[in-house]
Amino acid sequence: MATFLYKLGRLAFRRRGLTALLWVLILGGVGVAASSAPAPPADTFSMPGTESQKAFDLLQEKFPAAGADGASARVVVRAPKGEKISGPERKAAVSGLVSNLTKAPEVVAVTDPFTAGAISKDGTTAYTVVTYKIAATALTDKEHDGLTQALDEARDTGLTVEAGGDAIKVEAELGGAEGIGILISAVVLLITFGSMIAAGMPLLTALIGVGVGLSGILALGSTFGLSATTSTLAMMIGLAVGIDYALFIISRYRSEIAEGRAPQEAAGRAVGTAGSAVVFAGLTVIIALAGLAVVNIPMLTKMGMAAAGTVAVAVLIAITLVPALLGFAPVKVLRRIDRKAVTGKPLSARQRRKAAKAAARQKPNLGTRWARYVLRHPVSVLLVGVVGLGAIALPAASLELGLPGEGTMAPETTQRKAYDMLSESFGPGFNGPLTITVSAKDASAAAGSAGQALVKVKGVDSVSPATANTANDTAILNLVPTTGPTDHDTEELVRSIRESMGGIETGSGANEILVTGQTAMFIDFSKTLDDALVPYLALVVGLAFLLLVLVFRSILVPLKAALGFLLSVSAALGAVVAVFQWGWLADLFGVKATGPVISTMPIFMIGVVFGLAMDYEVFLVSRMREAYAHGEKPGEAVVTGFRYGGRVVSAAAVIMISVFSGFITESNDLIKMIGFALASAVLFDAFVVRMAIVPALFALLGKSAWWLPRWLDRLLPNVDVEGAKLESRGTAEDKVAQAVQRAKEPYYTNNRW
Repeated sequence: MATFLYKLGRLAFRRRGLTALLWVLILGGVGVAASSAPAPPADTFSMPGTESQKAFDLLQEKFPAAGADGASARVVVRAPKGEKISGPERKAAVSGLVSNLTKAPEVVAVTDPFTAGAISKDGTTAYTVVTYKIAATALTDKEHDGLTQALDEARDTGLTVEAGGDAIKVEAELGGAEGIGILISAVVLLITFGSMIAAGMPLLTALIGVGVGLSGILALGSTFGLSATTSTLAMMIGLAVGIDYALFIISRYRSEIAEGRAPQEAAGRAVGTAGSAVVFAGLTVIIALAGLAVVNIPMLTKMGMAAAGTVAVAVLIAITLVPALLGFAPVKVLRRIDRKAVTGKPLSARQRRKAAKAAARQKPNLGTRWARYVLRHPVSVLLVGVVGLGAIALPAASLELGLPGEGTMAPETTQRKAYDMLSESFGPGFNGPLTITVSAKDASAAAGSAGQALVKVKGVDSVSPATANTANDTAILNLVPTTGPTDHDTEELVRSIRESMGGIETGSGANEILVTGQTAMFIDFSKTLDDALVPYLALVVGLAFLLLVLVFRSILVPLKAALGFLLSVSAALGAVVAVFQWGWLADLFGVKATGPVISTMPIFMIGVVFGLAMDYEVFLVSRMREAYAHGEKPGEAVVTGFRYGGRVVSAAAVIMISVFSGFITESNDLIKMIGFALASAVLFDAFVVRMAIVPALFALLGKSAWWLPRWLDRLLPNVDVEGAKLESRGTAEDKVAQAVQRAKEPYYTNNRW
């Protein structure tokens, strides 16, 4: 592996113009394909194998009109305090609202609350349902403005008017979070490299990689059913790993130059060593993302595969385009290195004396000092790290999963106000009705009997009369629970109804009775993700463990890498539960409403953070492995790994934390939760697990850390990530440069990276 990548790096450096041109052509070609491709399909949601999906498919077949994808809005009106909505003046105002809504663009139907019986028991509140011809994604400002104008005119009459549903325009919540993250990334890279060119390279190559990946997703969208939201995860993880991978290779290139190698040779060795780490780190990320397929939810599978493809592009760019760009600026990307020294011209006696004095005053860098401290106090560092993360992880035992809805929106939004008004006036279960499908020869009769049985079930508030299709082989019942859609009791009610369906089917003469509806689908979705979490972890961690055994030729190193990752993810989940579910420090982070953690959060966090964690693990430990393979003692190898890799890994982690933390400032609690979870996980994994627990374990294990059974050593292919086979390589130009380097050793020992 190292030899192949060494040759590839030298080739890309030597043929830098051609390499850069090829990537420009690829970006342009994929961009043209994306612009000429058909529009991506609308977002679809399905959960094969669940009862909710089975019932939904049945409704699509038996009630095709009900399956129309037109947008809808539920407008809630309330009379002023002390008045009734049925009073003459208020009734006239509601009728005017219904009339205005009927005239709004693209509206096909508006229910009259007085004829539909949509009046609360206390007579103060009513609601009307507005149905549109077109889907919510097709609504334009014209339709949204028409709805808003009708609501405002009704408010002018003294009514309290709010609205929910997918026809309501949701204001874009994303502000400057992405820009803030990129700006901070640029600053961190500039501090790390001390050069505008070197700092700009990781950002440039990452943006090119994301551009190719996202354009590819758009180009293939109609072919593979990739909706516009499929690219969300791809953009996030593509930027993250793209910056990291370029950062790793550029940093190694600078180290090779500092050791006296010619630029082309330095590029080859950087790609052969750090590039090998990038390839295997990329493989672990791809495994984590592709592993989302085990959840068996097509939407997540497509998102994972699209993101995995973007990561593959990032790896290819890192091992080809990055060395090519280094070839355009082989000296300017360096810091504190005299250009005469790099070109081989001798230093004057005065320069050598000055460099020697500076070298005598030079202190080891922070990574070296920290590694030596951990080696002196391994037990203390290990205990503090493990106990600290364990304490933070404790709240994760109370983790409750759910999906976002109008009830979790910010209190000041009209959707949340409409939701609360309906809950207060019609009961908490009104916002989350269940749809019961009944299949039978005489569906009307069977559904009537089933409804009589269901209304007696504990937790059921009411059951509507049955509605049968034309063939009378399928009927629908609407069941309203006594509890809200996100309430744990509602989940128990759905489970209880499904468990008792056998007896209800027998008593009613129905062939099959199924429970569906948005609330039931959310419950099934959460359960599906919950059930898939352990298999997903086992698959991802297991395959990554095997891959790391191959890379590091050790059993204990991959084992502690996997266990450390689980510890950091548990701590991040604990922090999320404490802040967003329990409300600890909610005011500090601007959390407006607490509730269940988003069901997709654990899966996404595992996929994204596992990839980044293995990046840091592979790059940091591969440098230790390289030093150990070249004859250093275990403790010395740890110091060497931190001397050259500590600063780079820290910079990469700070960049990712900054990018993710930017989303904590957003007003949407869901976006805030995602940013907080990812930033916390990277913080714990990079600075506690990789920077403290890992070196402490190496100090305690010593040579045992690199133990591998002989029989397994013979079976495993030697991928040579540490670049041992590169020691004998080097051109005549490189040997001359190294000879010059040895003559100027005092100067070069003054360099800090």
